[in-house]
Amino acid sequence: MDIMTKSWAQTRINEDEIEKYLTRGKSFIDEERMDAALCFTKIPDKRIILDILQKSLDVETLTLEETALLMRVTDSYLLEKMKETALAVKKKVYDNRIVTFAPLYLSNACVNDCVYCGFRCSNIKTQRKTLTLDEVTEETKVLAGQIGHKRLIVVYGEHPDNDVHYMADTIRTIYDVRVKARVGYGQIRRVNVNAAPLCVDDLKILGHAGIGTYQVFQETYHHPTYQSLHPKNTIKANYLWRLYAMHRALEAGIDDVGIGALFGLYDWRYEVLGLVAHNIELEKKFGIGAHTISFPRLEPAENVPFTHQSKHKVSDEEFKKIMMVLRLAVPHAGMIITSRETPELKRASIELGITQTDASTKIGLGAYSDGSMTQEGRRQQFMLGDTRSLDEVIQEFTRLGHITSFCTAGYRCNRTGKCIMDLLRSGKEGKFCKLNAVLTFREWVDDFGSAKTQELAKGLLEKEINEIRNTAPNSYPHFMRYYERISRGERDLYF
Repeated sequence: MDIMTKSWAQTRINEDEIEKYLTRGKSFIDEERMDAALCFTKIPDKRIILDILQKSLDVETLTLEETALLMRVTDSYLLEKMKETALAVKKKVYDNRIVTFAPLYLSNACVNDCVYCGFRCSNIKTQRKTLTLDEVTEETKVLAGQIGHKRLIVVYGEHPDNDVHYMADTIRTIYDVRVKARVGYGQIRRVNVNAAPLCVDDLKILGHAGIGTYQVFQETYHHPTYQSLHPKNTIKANYLWRLYAMHRALEAGIDDVGIGALFGLYDWRYEVLGLVAHNIELEKKFGIGAHTISFPRLEPAENVPFTHQSKHKVSDEEFKKIMMVLRLAVPHAGMIITSRETPELKRASIELGITQTDASTKIGLGAYSDGSMTQEGRRQQFMLGDTRSLDEVIQEFTRLGHITSFCTAGYRCNRTGKCIMDLLRSGKEGKFCKLNAVLTFREWVDDFGSAKTQELAKGLLEKEINEIRNTAPNSYPHFMRYYERISRGERDLYF
């Protein structure tokens, strides 16, 4: 690391923007309480578990102790009830919609040296690259104009080459791309950001650029493990700077925030409680819980021995329980499963309450526009388990009776933050967004769907339109006017 980069890194953390959020000098991660909840060994009482499940159905956030009880359930009857309730909660809050997106890696330059990451600064086998704005445009043309994505999650390392001004410039560049499609046009309508923790002033710059959801994953909430995995004298070694990234985002006016943990670094049960505690803290301090929760699992990475040696790797069955419990514990939140996982596991996740996933995913720098079909460890942060096209994924969703939603209307109509939280908790958001989901699905099928997908979509669209006619008779005439306009080639009509 050169002198200028070191100097930049030394200025990134503002201690004042940590201390003001602490309570009597302590963070909201109550390790004693979390340990006590996990150490409780009494077999959960059936009646208590059923009462907890009813609380989830009422779209109320569970306590740490209630969440820990659910994780302890082994009784087959109660496990089945938990699975049924998780799906019922998902349908109540989000209906049968699945949101798709693509990750776009814009830079793998990073000053940190996390022992589990392919982009760590000491990994000499990684090919470093930061995309130019022209290269960002070319990547976006493929994602928006050939594949048909409407949402992206853009990903950056932590480095002066991709500081907040670079982030803002790339976000604006992405929004500016508009490509002719088969009938209408392709354009990215929402850019979410996965990046390093930023100060409040930098977050305001991102907000002005039109950022969607801001994601920062804590990686692990277990403080000793966190310290052992993030070398001293790196920015990321500061546990609290990362822990309070969402607080600063909300203070800066970014009211959709996403939290997550990297499962496989420590005991998965502790990480689940950490995520629930994080959401509870945000609700308590800001009245706005996590908009999304992500739970990536540790995957192999080039020249990263730790990814093969971790003692806390999560099995498929444990992973399914993680998804189910988090859906029950934080019922309002969007739940994201990524293409780290296999198609089979992603398919199973739908019945556990998942609401978002990526598709047509490539995570090599510049991999969309260069047509690369193979995974290359030197270009990627980790290896993927699902490389299916968006069209293939949508075919599967359609067969299963789930509608793929490309809607971004709520964000452009200021239905964000507390507004969307209230709509989600009341169950109104799922019904309201069904209208826009059908419109955007029809739009995508006409513009990008293969002949097979178009044929499959006919039956699903007919079913969804009949449901709208029966459940939203007052909105139905207006909806049908929009639907006919979409079918004639108009685009981006929404309620």
